[in-house]
Amino acid sequence: MLENITQAQIKQMTLKELLALCEEAREKITETVLKSGGHLSSNLGMVELTVALHYVFDFPKDKVVFDVGHQCYTHKLLSGRCGDFSTIRQKGGLSGFPKRAESEFDCYDTGHAGTSVSAALGIAKARDVKGEDFSVIAVIGDGSFNNGLVYEAFNSLRLLNTNVLLILNDNGMSIAPTVGSMHEYLEILSEDISHKQKKDRHAKIFERFGFAYDGVYDGNDLERMIDKLTEVKNRLKNESVILHVITKKGKGYSFCEENPEATHGISIKNAEAVTEEYSAVLGRTLSRLAEKDERIVAVTAAMTTPLGLSDFFKKYPKRSVDVGICEEHATILCASMATEGLKPYYAVYSTFLQRSFDEIVIDICEQNLPVTLCIDRAGISGADGETHQGVFDLSFLNFIPNLTVAVPKDTKEFEKMLEFSANFNAPLAIRYPRAGKRIFDIQSEIVLGKWEKLIDANGKYVIIACGERAVTLGIVAAETLSASGIAVSVINARFVKPLDTEILDNLKETHIITVEDNMLLGGFGSLIDVYFSESDKKVKNFAYGDGFIPHGGVNELMDEFGVSSGAIVDYIKSNEN
Repeated sequence: MLENITQAQIKQMTLKELLALCEEAREKITETVLKSGGHLSSNLGMVELTVALHYVFDFPKDKVVFDVGHQCYTHKLLSGRCGDFSTIRQKGGLSGFPKRAESEFDCYDTGHAGTSVSAALGIAKARDVKGEDFSVIAVIGDGSFNNGLVYEAFNSLRLLNTNVLLILNDNGMSIAPTVGSMHEYLEILSEDISHKQKKDRHAKIFERFGFAYDGVYDGNDLERMIDKLTEVKNRLKNESVILHVITKKGKGYSFCEENPEATHGISIKNAEAVTEEYSAVLGRTLSRLAEKDERIVAVTAAMTTPLGLSDFFKKYPKRSVDVGICEEHATILCASMATEGLKPYYAVYSTFLQRSFDEIVIDICEQNLPVTLCIDRAGISGADGETHQGVFDLSFLNFIPNLTVAVPKDTKEFEKMLEFSANFNAPLAIRYPRAGKRIFDIQSEIVLGKWEKLIDANGKYVIIACGERAVTLGIVAAETLSASGIAVSVINARFVKPLDTEILDNLKETHIITVEDNMLLGGFGSLIDVYFSESDKKVKNFAYGDGFIPHGGVNELMDEFGVSSGAIVDYIKSNEN
């Protein structure tokens, strides 16, 4: 039924046929995600609501913005992409998020939380300016609803003088269980309160912004959703509406229903053996350090378990803070706690750290506060694509005064850097990928700004690499070239800022090759280029060019975008000819 289905066919279906369509979509999503990876539980909870949206509204004429975007799988199945659905999150296949370039049914690219209301308002305002007539819907989860950007958008609703439908999909979860006062407020609204006046009083907050609040309804009741959306669609001619629905995360798949956090995202295990994830090292080491240092606090923005902090939170609840999806707030919270003598560790994915840039500059670094940024999923993250690739952090951190930037070569060095950080009284950023795949033989003491020579070949080439992936590529290239009689040294640049100027000033090699899992512009290679700009050294950079990196496997994307041991070998051999 899903294959080649059209919007016209959906609108002609009986309720029984629509329910069968829901089950087919649920089976397709489960089968595909368990095979190829992806976001499972959130999409299973969205099936009936999405089918109802396609039945009532006229897509793609009407516009729907999904927040954060990974709950759009049923939407993709219903909009002509069922035949390609098995390729989701794979290189060259469908994106796991809405993509305007992929389909006319996707009106706005989303991948970070809290953007949907602003985007919907902008689309609606453009509609009004151009004199067009269509409905605009934002579908936002209760986790995203905590994000401050949502309330900035709320503040402008009356000013923009436009009408949108905001569907609040309340399943009690983001990646971790939703926290905060707004979530508690939503819980009050969700309760079966017999006294209507009391419930109406709690809904007033939305009306003050200019929304008519309507809720709470069972978002997995297809018939009820069709009736309610039909009613609300007519109201949109005169007002903006918040439709509050409750859905069951993992609906229809008992394991997901019972384990919504564990099945939020399903990863397909790489064939290569994983030594240990960096997040596990973070949680274990911070817990150990916190036993002796009562200043240590851990902060996260709705990512406690993926960042390895679950045990820390259980062991030290008074020194643990999950602020929800509010990255800017988390950054200032860390800075302010540091002014009072605490030692905050802010664990965050690289892609989400971008949202905290201003606060890192002004609140942490301008005040020179001892906050440690633990930047997970740095470098190419793979299947989630452009919005989640962590390839910008070195570029936007390198130029900030007072900030030290460290990049461990393996999980053992990461543990030593965390130990170093405990007594480091200034801003520090440590960036690392998800999986630690190897432990290197050489393990030297961590000294601020000092690098590590891994191979001293006494030739004319030296590879200076930062981070586990880059160091691995450098060593593989050096060993490959050694078999051809070409001597190549390898240096672990474990501090990107400050540079180890002592090593750089005493390099005997004439050809310097830099390798990093980051953009070239503003990255490690750019710093080396500037340092040797007035010397006779020849510098070659291996980093990502000026563009966004799509979804795919980590290794295949690194190869495609020119950061590989083969590319390094080819470059050095070309200089020998």
